[in-house]
Amino acid sequence: MKGANQSPYWSVAPRQETMNTTIEIRESVYAKLLAKSLPRPIHSAAEHARLTKMLLRLDERDERDDLSLGEQALAEVLTLLIEDYEEKYHPLPRVSPTESLNALMEERGLKHKDIWPVLGNKGAATEVLSGRRSISKAQAKRLAEFFRVPIDFFI
Repeated sequence: MKGANQSPYWSVAPRQETMNTTIEIRESVYAKLLAKSLPRPIHSAAEHARLTKMLLRLDERDERDDLSLGEQALAEVLTLLIEDYEEKYHPLPRVSPTESLNALMEERGLKHKDIWPVLGNKGAATEVLSGRRSISKAQAKRLAEFFRVPIDFFI
């Protein structure tokens, strides 16, 4: 009989040298999840739809109760496969740094007066927002920190 703390999905393996507890996925359970889902590189819209549906089911379950470690690993694999397919076959259009800034400001309800301290001064903010001036690397760094987004949005 299994102990009260044992799950069929993972086992606890103590590490003597660090005295920490490492959680490991039970390979047999994970293998069954993989055999059932058959994840593989996506090359068609039908396969994309199948794996996306599977991932959405896992996400819905995760909102209700915690997924096992094997299910979490499967969700991560599915996410990587779906992202790879979407980047190859449905890439997002490149947006200019100024367009990114304007979209983020609109999304968050910010005005010129809210952003000029980040850009340095009112004149710089006006020129950047109108597209007459490029965003400098220093401004891009400050904007990325301010909006909590990757600096790539502004370069």
